[in-house]
Amino acid sequence: MKEKLVVSSSPHIRHLDTTSGIMLDVIIALIPATAYSFFIFGLSAAAVVCTSVLSAVICEFLWNLILKKPQSVGDFSAIVTGLILGLNLPPKTPLYVAAIGSLVAIIVVKQMFGGLGFNFVNPAIGARIVLLVSFPTAMASMSSYLEPITKVSVDTVTGATPLMLYGKEAAPSIKELFFGMTSGAIGETSAFLLLVGGVYLVLRKVISPIIPLSFIGTVALMTYLFSFSLNETLYFTLSGGLILGAVFMATDYVTSPASKIGKLIFGIGCGLLTFVIRKWGNLPEGVSYSIILMNILSPQIEKINLKKPFGLKEVKSNE
Repeated sequence: MKEKLVVSSSPHIRHLDTTSGIMLDVIIALIPATAYSFFIFGLSAAAVVCTSVLSAVICEFLWNLILKKPQSVGDFSAIVTGLILGLNLPPKTPLYVAAIGSLVAIIVVKQMFGGLGFNFVNPAIGARIVLLVSFPTAMASMSSYLEPITKVSVDTVTGATPLMLYGKEAAPSIKELFFGMTSGAIGETSAFLLLVGGVYLVLRKVISPIIPLSFIGTVALMTYLFSFSLNETLYFTLSGGLILGAVFMATDYVTSPASKIGKLIFGIGCGLLTFVIRKWGNLPEGVSYSIILMNILSPQIEKINLKKPFGLKEVKSNE
C-alpha cells in the first residue's frame, strides 16, 4: 500500500499546552495572594475581585453572543483578566467602577482589537489606567484603602499605600512589606505569596524568569544607585505593584517579546520607566504605565531581534 505524502503549512512542532491550561496555571498561581488579601481586607476586597471577574466573563460571553462568534469563555482568559484587574484595585473600590474596568478590559482593549492574541496592550493594565484617569478619587484616595486586620480590629479603618508613607513614621517595615501586613491594592501587599506564585509559573514553564528578574532587578539597582541605601532599595522593591506587575502582567504572551534578548530589553525598559516615574513623576507608582509603554514598543523590540531565516541571502542592488 502506498503512503500519501501530506504537505502542510507551519507550525509543525506541536505542544500539549493549551490556552485554558496556561490560564488555569495563572489562576492557581494567584490563589494564595488572592485568598490572603481576602483575609486581611475582608469582604469588601472579595466583593471587588468577584465583581471584576464576573463582569469580565459576562462581557466576553455577551460580546461573542451578540456578534455570533464562538464562545471563548472556556479558555479562562476573561477570568484571568478580571482577576488581575481586581487585584490591582483598592479594597474599597465601588463595585460599579470594578465592573466598568472589566468592560473596558474585555470589550475595548481585547475584543475590539480582535480578541485573545490580537490586543496590543495588556487588557487589565489598559483598564486600570482608564480607571485611574476616569475615577481618580475611587482609585487613589486614602479612603479607598484599608489597614489590614493584622493591624486593626475592624476593617473600616482607612489607610495609605506604602509608597505614600515612605519616609514617615507610619511607614511599614521590610518584614511587613514582604509578608503583606500593609495597606495597598488588594493583590499587591504580600510580596512573598506573589513570588511563590511566580516560582510556580516558572516551574510549570508558563513564564520565563527573564522579564520578572530584569524588571525587578532594574528597579532595585536604580533605587540603590540613587540612594546608596539597602533599606530604601528593599522598601521600593517590595512596595507598590512591582512584583504583581513584573510576574503576572509584564509576562503576558501577547504583549511581550518572545525572544530571550527581547524579554531582557523589555524587562529592563519596564524597570527604568518605573524608576523614572517613581523618582521624578507626579505619581507614586509607575508600574502600570511602564508596562503599557513597553507593550507598545514590544513589536519594535521583536523586529530588532528578528533572526534571519536559515539560507536567506541578502540581495544587493546594482543601482
